[in-house]
Amino acid sequence: MADAGPNVVSVKGRGGLADAVRDVKNAAADREDVVVEMRETSRTRLELLAQELEPIFADVPEDDPAFDLVISSGQQPRLWIDAVAHVSMGSDRRTYRFLRDTRLGRVVLAESTEIQPVADQVTRYIAERMVERQRMIEGEVVSLPRGSAADNGEETADTAAGARERNPRKALFGSAFLVILGAAVGVASVMLFLSDRFPEVQQLLQP
Repeated sequence: MADAGPNVVSVKGRGGLADAVRDVKNAAADREDVVVEMRETSRTRLELLAQELEPIFADVPEDDPAFDLVISSGQQPRLWIDAVAHVSMGSDRRTYRFLRDTRLGRVVLAESTEIQPVADQVTRYIAERMVERQRMIEGEVVSLPRGSAADNGEETADTAAGARERNPRKALFGSAFLVILGAAVGVASVMLFLSDRFPEVQQLLQP
């Protein structure tokens, strides 16, 4: 039997395929442990932020269902403020990132390694959303024109009265003018027609 070439490596004496599979499994387990540890670290920091925001959410009216202080599970835990805004941890697992999903994409509302700046921005966001909801319920506020209400009322009444007086006069004069013009055109047409048929009428029309 011919000897194997120099590039052929034998697996004998190195544990074989079973040891290779075991090494791969151990490496995958180590990576999973790191991922789990990072996820638990992120969740712990988000829980601290949630505790900071609990008094704020306690002041939200019960009839306002827009806000939810919930930490979601998954590969990247998130602290949800409402359906479109949440707080997650950055890649360093130390930076809080307050994000909001909009029609133009995701917007960063706050980013800090400290809890308090992010908590303050979340509080302001909740207040803004509550004011927007209140305005939608109550309707838009129409600003009044400048000047006192009495002056504006008198001016409006005088303007309306003057308009009512001018409009009928204009309509009357316009109607009379159209009637006279129509009558004149009609008479002229009749006389022209008769002058062609009856020479006597043509003689009367001549000077």
